[in-house]
Amino acid sequence: MQQVGTGKYKLVIFDWDGTLMNSTPKIVSSLQNAALRAGLNKPSDEQANNIIGLSLRIGLDRIFGLGDSPLMDQLVDLYRDEYLFTNQTPSPMFDGSLALLDILKQRKQMMAVATGKLRRGLDEVWQSTDAAHYFASSRCADEAESKPSPDMLIQLLDELNVNKHEAVMIGDTEHDMKMAEAIDMPRIGVSYGAQPREKLAKHQPLTIVNRVDELINWL
Repeated sequence: MQQVGTGKYKLVIFDWDGTLMNSTPKIVSSLQNAALRAGLNKPSDEQANNIIGLSLRIGLDRIFGLGDSPLMDQLVDLYRDEYLFTNQTPSPMFDGSLALLDILKQRKQMMAVATGKLRRGLDEVWQSTDAAHYFASSRCADEAESKPSPDMLIQLLDELNVNKHEAVMIGDTEHDMKMAEAIDMPRIGVSYGAQPREKLAKHQPLTIVNRVDELINWL
């Protein structure tokens, strides 16, 4: 990781899962296990990866088409049971994530999170990783419209009084890229998360990095 230096952006907004935390394997396997427990066909890894970042019900409906039904309610409950209690797949921070956050904090660059997690889920991982103190604010799936709507970003910009061109969105899915693209906000893709770089590249990111420590060159 490079020396501290001066930051290019006033506000750096991160997606969480697949961008700072290596939680994609746990999300995918939890979704697959929940589907089987509900008597549904097991979705492929690609199907599961493609909905990471969306609000849970919206993502599940894209795969299973259950709408607002008792079976959807059951599937949501089973997924949460898998992710929070049953599935023991580890979800560590990516190598370099905390070092990157340290540098940005030393630079006095504001940081925020825009995530498909519910507030309860983000608070829990922040507690387990001791990462909450890095972030000036955050928006979760139960506090804004689901990605790829830019609602999360608009709320964060308004709250923190930052112009969209003074901020950058960093994420691992097309949903992250689309929501930044919708308001012409600079965006950076990461190829080490849920989705391949070709999906990210369609939305004209500034760059697509292969490792967390490469981000500092762009921030």
